[in-house]
Formats: sequence, C-alpha cells, structure tokens
Amino acid sequence: MSWYTSSSGQIELQITRAQAAACSHPGPCDADVLELSRAPAIARQLRKIPADVLAAELREVGAWDSVELADHAQNLQRLLWISCGDIDEAVFNKRK
Repeated sequence: MSWYTSSSGQIELQITRAQAAACSHPGPCDADVLELSRAPAIARQLRKIPADVLAAELREVGAWDSVELADHAQNLQRLLWISCGDIDEAVFNKRK
C-alpha cells in the first residue's frame, strides 16, 4: 500500500501501487479512475473527505475554476486521479 497526502496534509488516501498504475497512464484515465472510485476501500476513504476541504485543496492546483470546483463528485475523481499519478510517479522514480 502507498499513501497519498495532499499538500496541506488535510487529505490522505491509501492506494495500492497496482491501483495507482491502473489510473495513471497515457491517454484518458477517466473510466479507470471512476472504476477505482467504486472499489469499497477507496469509496470509504473518499466519502470521508469534506467538500470544502477538497475544493480548497484542488483550487491550489489551479487547473479548475470555481464553477468546476463546485462539483464534489467530480472533485473526488480529480483527487483520485492526482493521487494515483503522484503514487505511480514516486514508484517509478524509486525504480530508476
């Protein structure tokens, strides 16, 4: 298992390396991220994340505007995608 911690430290997710790799690849990852978000262990973690904390965290990334950040369901998908990418990149860099 690997841990993702947001830059503020307010959000943590525990994701396997295989799950992270499945959602961090060239091309669209939306379907893979959606599927992973439905996995019971991941879904439990995502349900605990307050909407305001998540929106504030994603606002720091600077990739979405206020209208987009008002959609908590999409924000959860964005967070999961980011966390998988971070974990997969960290694993890749350790292999070098």
